[in-house]
Amino acid sequence: MNGLMSSILAFIVAISVLVAIHEFGHFWVAKKLGIKVLRFSIGFGKPFLRRHFGADQTEFVVAAIPLGGYVKMLDEREAEVPEKDRHRAFNRQPLWSRSAVLVAGPLFNFLFAIAAYWLMYSYGIAGLKPVIGEVTEGSYAADAGISQGDELISIDGVDIQTWDEALTGLLDAALDEQQINLQVKDAAGVARSLSLDLSEAPDVLDKGGLLGNLGIRVMRPRVPAVIDKTVPDSPAEAAGLVAGDRIISVDGQTINNWDDWVHYVRARPGQDIKTGILRDGTELMVTLRPRKVMEKDRPIGQIGAYVKQPDTADNTLHVQVRYGPVAAAQKAVVKTWEMSALTLRTLWGMVTGRASIENISGPISIAQYAGYSAKTGFASFLKFLAIVSISLGVLNLLPIPVLDGGHLFYNAIEWISGKPLSMAAQEVGQKAGVLALIGLMSLAFYNDISRLLLNG
Repeated sequence: MNGLMSSILAFIVAISVLVAIHEFGHFWVAKKLGIKVLRFSIGFGKPFLRRHFGADQTEFVVAAIPLGGYVKMLDEREAEVPEKDRHRAFNRQPLWSRSAVLVAGPLFNFLFAIAAYWLMYSYGIAGLKPVIGEVTEGSYAADAGISQGDELISIDGVDIQTWDEALTGLLDAALDEQQINLQVKDAAGVARSLSLDLSEAPDVLDKGGLLGNLGIRVMRPRVPAVIDKTVPDSPAEAAGLVAGDRIISVDGQTINNWDDWVHYVRARPGQDIKTGILRDGTELMVTLRPRKVMEKDRPIGQIGAYVKQPDTADNTLHVQVRYGPVAAAQKAVVKTWEMSALTLRTLWGMVTGRASIENISGPISIAQYAGYSAKTGFASFLKFLAIVSISLGVLNLLPIPVLDGGHLFYNAIEWISGKPLSMAAQEVGQKAGVLALIGLMSLAFYNDISRLLLNG
């Protein structure tokens, strides 16, 4: 319950902050252009906090459902406006002013992402060195000559330090369906150039993860196979595993670390595994039957147990990425641009069928990520906020009616034709936009619930 509550709290904080930033962009630019703002709301539904401020007595509202927000401006299309205030109505403003107000919300999301990345890079963020673990035989990675123990140095000429940077570069190339030029070095430090051809790899962006589809496992620090806790009503609990148990063998084979144990279990869904454990200095034997769950249309085994992290971590695969103030600012701008472009291209990949629509996440997944990043540390939470802020900025610029991008699309039609789009046409567009958003949210919730049911 504590984990659930922390995830919910982190989600509420994250969404509230990012919505406030977005709506403040609309509010600030509207005020600067002389438009009268009636209400600034964070959340929807019944208000539980209401205040008035400023010369216009703008109403500030915090509502019960923290999944969005809005800025309500004076507008003759919504209510009658007194003669003395008509020059301040939104609909009376020139086209450039209305467009500036609409663009300001997403723009503030991008500016916030830059600030978050700058703080993250200045503070320093921990990452894993991009060292290759197991390579699947016959996979794209194996065909390219990638071997276990190789460390990725650069992707298409761009130097990388962490798996986070490597994933961004690989995903970018996968969306382009291009050949990737890699620089790697082996465990002895010998560098070599490789070519990973994705021009005929239609399945690398399917569900299951990019690295898994390429045939790569991440090399992780070796952690002893010691149980921290078990999930209620799980195969691990049913077999009698308890906190502190150390897995030492499976079906007569020695287990040296947690990764070996997980790999063995995943490969045996629904099969009995004779498991040797060490408990308080005594060797015991139990039988486990991993639960069958689906991953990328194939069954894998899962027992429902968490690993106990050792008191002293293996730092050989860890790296701390930190920059000075100026370099951090440059890196933040570049990262925000890269992630914005990558988000847009991934969305387009889903539309064209290149990328799996199962990559769309809803509030449940976002809450889980928020809770995990908040637990991991300040820098990780900043990174999470930056990514979600960029997603909000990109999403709101899409030409879908009811979103900022939809209204900008109407403005573009007005600019080209010389007259506003008719109210009847705008109403049809609004209804279509609402249906599109409902469909998108339904898909996101479906993906979230499917993940919970398959992996819970």
